[in-house]
Amino acid sequence: MGVLARKEREKLELRNQILEAATELFLKEGFDKTSIRSIAEKIEYSPATIYLYFKDKNEIFRAIHDKGFDMFFAKLSESQKIENPYMRLRRMGDLYLEFAFEHREFYDLMFVMRAPIEARNENGNIDWVCGMRSFKLLQDTIVECMEKGYMRKMDLDVAAVTISSLMHGMASLYIRERLVMYDQNILPYLFRDAMDNLMQVFKANPMTSSFTEN
Repeated sequence: MGVLARKEREKLELRNQILEAATELFLKEGFDKTSIRSIAEKIEYSPATIYLYFKDKNEIFRAIHDKGFDMFFAKLSESQKIENPYMRLRRMGDLYLEFAFEHREFYDLMFVMRAPIEARNENGNIDWVCGMRSFKLLQDTIVECMEKGYMRKMDLDVAAVTISSLMHGMASLYIRERLVMYDQNILPYLFRDAMDNLMQVFKANPMTSSFTEN
């Protein structure tokens, strides 16, 4: 490996160390109580080193936020190989929960933790491009469900927000350990049944054997 390649690798490794340390501190201390200095101390570097990679704490938060949504989009995209839109929608629900359970720290930062709106702004504008890619996957699948008669016609935003809210609610209850009264082995079935019950409300016709996954 050449000198330049090694230096680039070392820079990337240090950048990842900064993001990992910041993620841990944001979750443990909260956004407001986390400082550039505390992040630097955690990785045993000077604050000046942090500023070589990020201009401020907001930029660090945005980098973590964007990385999480890139992972989230990749996870939900696994559903796109399913041709039947109704079964694809159900699979998206499964994948949403899988992501939340497998990446609790990222999910917490993306959807739960409080942070100043400035931390999600870029040049004074709220930048939700990274998150809207995933939301559009949901919207597109809902539109296809409506077009093919798996769901009755309704306001797209209402349908998309309702479904995503159910997923978020179940994920948050699990992550925050508010479902410990249940046998943990039955939770996957409980989550699937909740999604199916919601879809029964949205569907144009009762469930039949014609709903098969391609």
